Amino acid sequence: MNSLFDIVYHIRSCRDKLSSTEQKVADAILNDIAFAAAANIDQIAAKAGVSISTISRFSKSVGCSDIRDLKLKLASANAVGSRFLSDVPATEESAFYTRICSEVETTLRASLGRFVEADFQQAVQHITAARMVYVAGMGGGSTMLAEETQFRLARLGFAVAAYHDPVVLRMLAATMTPNDVLIILSMTGVTPELLAIAAIAREYGARIIVITDPASPLAQKADLVLPVTTDETDFIYKPSAARYGMLFAIDVLATELALSRRDQSKELLRRVKFALDEYRGGENNRLPLGD
Repeated sequence: MNSLFDIVYHIRSCRDKLSSTEQKVADAILNDIAFAAAANIDQIAAKAGVSISTISRFSKSVGCSDIRDLKLKLASANAVGSRFLSDVPATEESAFYTRICSEVETTLRASLGRFVEADFQQAVQHITAARMVYVAGMGGGSTMLAEETQFRLARLGFAVAAYHDPVVLRMLAATMTPNDVLIILSMTGVTPELLAIAAIAREYGARIIVITDPASPLAQKADLVLPVTTDETDFIYKPSAARYGMLFAIDVLATELALSRRDQSKELLRRVKFALDEYRGGENNRLPLGD
């Protein structure tokens, strides 16, 4: 795997130390990364108002071996997308509050449109029959929601544990049997460690349920996919609304599990409420059950 080399960072960080002509090249590139990535050397030189030899010197000054290497690194930088390279117009506070809420609502409705009731019912059958349920999640949202999944299932009486460490997960995957279920959470479905863990668990017969992008590589390794919508907007400063879609899928799954054995679930939830009322020092019928 190639080591990370962020050409945009290197140009920005050394810009003031460059010669005056090299600074013109830096400014021309930083002003339009997409143009610099697609243009030939003559076009970049013309835009900066310098000679081709200056472009060559600039390439070495910013850590590239030659002009070709500079072009390759610019193309790689441009691949992250213009929304991370161009300026975004300022947004009024009240406007972006509304925008965040609107994007959450859009994500939830898009997720609902993808949900298939039979898939959730099949997931319930797998989990209900399992000796043990393992939940795997890595990254910001998936790590947090793996813990959430563990809590939702545990209070319904299922044997469940959530893990995030890739080495621990590899070891646990190697111990799984056809009597176990592995639930994997991944917004993108491309995390290499999760793909490897799914392959190991599948080798030993575990049922694999994934909550992820249905077109992802991880989805191809699953027995069952509960889909999430991951389309992002150009407003990069807020957290991803996809987290809410994943939480929605978890809530639907937990509710289906509770309803699949209604009487048992009611008794367990009653016990949780009873224990929490004693802990909180009095009864309140409308407080959540540990949320």
